[in-house]
Amino acid sequence: MAAPGPTDSLGAFLRASRARITPEDAGVPRYGERRRVAGLRREELSLLAGVSSSYYTRLEQGQSRNASPQVLDALATALQLDDAERAHLRRLAAGRAVPRTAPRSAPEKADPALVALLDSLGAVPALVMGRRSDVLAWNPLGHALLAGHLSPGAPSAPATRPNMASLVFLDPDTRELYADWRAKSRAVVGNLRLTVGQHPEDPELATLIGTLAMSGTEFAGLWADHEVRACATADYTLRHPLLGTLTVTQQTLRSIDQPDQTLVTHTTVPGSPSAEAITLLAQLVGDRPG
Repeated sequence: MAAPGPTDSLGAFLRASRARITPEDAGVPRYGERRRVAGLRREELSLLAGVSSSYYTRLEQGQSRNASPQVLDALATALQLDDAERAHLRRLAAGRAVPRTAPRSAPEKADPALVALLDSLGAVPALVMGRRSDVLAWNPLGHALLAGHLSPGAPSAPATRPNMASLVFLDPDTRELYADWRAKSRAVVGNLRLTVGQHPEDPELATLIGTLAMSGTEFAGLWADHEVRACATADYTLRHPLLGTLTVTQQTLRSIDQPDQTLVTHTTVPGSPSAEAITLLAQLVGDRPG
């Protein structure tokens, strides 16, 4: 199996989005006929969007480019895309047919302002992530909650820097950590695809996606779904080796000065058993020798 490249195809995204919308979702009558596929047909989508079937077919097949904003908005509405998916659609439609490959960039360095904020969150597990889901920094609680089996100093050097996407798919401890691993893996892939739409010429990103696709895990199948997901806020139930089961709310805050970098925090409901578990984890981290 060939590894999928990072360059998103407008046609592939449209086909995948069309396949996810059933006639019932779109309000299209079936008239009792048997259908070979569950999703919308091209002519049904074009009718809903108010464009000609022949034009939409050319657009999906990559034979027509430079769709107007009005057409893209109409298609996005018919496909019931959310804000992140709409933005992704516009980026794909505006992209070059064959993007050139950019030279490899210098290793990312964590934004000092984000690191200062990270250091101030002593009671909240948190980490700073780069464009490609590399962990650029984490605080002691973030390390202990998400990757206590790794070296605390791993993010300090590019050669040892953990990558959260790789950990989710390739690391058994991380896979076991998430009670609903499927939901976490879909979120990771959706966020990667969003990043690819923003940086289609990133060679390191292409290497990461190719490695994950060829790893024999479920990544390739999820990547083929063309789902786009902005990882802003999500609840995850964790099965921690020291704490047992707890639920955290993951929130992602983006840096203004370094928009490719994010601060990812993991909070709990005050007074809940999960909050007590984090307090216990803080005590365990404090008891470790420096």
